[in-house]
Amino acid sequence: MNFQYDLNGITPQMLEGFFDGWPDPPSPEKHMKLLANSSHIVVATDAEKQQVIGFITAISDGVLSAYIPLLEVLPAHKNDGIGSELVRLMLDQLKDYYMVDLCCDDDLVPYYEKFGMYRTNGMIVRHYARQSGE
Repeated sequence: MNFQYDLNGITPQMLEGFFDGWPDPPSPEKHMKLLANSSHIVVATDAEKQQVIGFITAISDGVLSAYIPLLEVLPAHKNDGIGSELVRLMLDQLKDYYMVDLCCDDDLVPYYEKFGMYRTNGMIVRHYARQSGE
């Protein structure tokens, strides 16, 4: 397994199988675009299979703040430590920012607490009709 901070060698075909459980997931082409438009990424690849097996993204103002909107690992690779390594590598990239925020479901709070993050209040808007990015 390799971890990289760019999209060199990554194609949309390598992004199949993500957004498990989403009713209207982004296509691999939209997935590629969201990775390309993120200010920071870490991508885990299986070089043998020529497949992306996990990724994490962050968007930032480049000065004080960053937000981590997405962490995904293919279902067949969950509980292999890939997600934890992706989070660790991303937080290392963002260590010089004043604030690094993310939103997660309550059952994931203990997972992120392991990285020194803590629970806070947050507000969100979701436009589910736009979930695929189309």
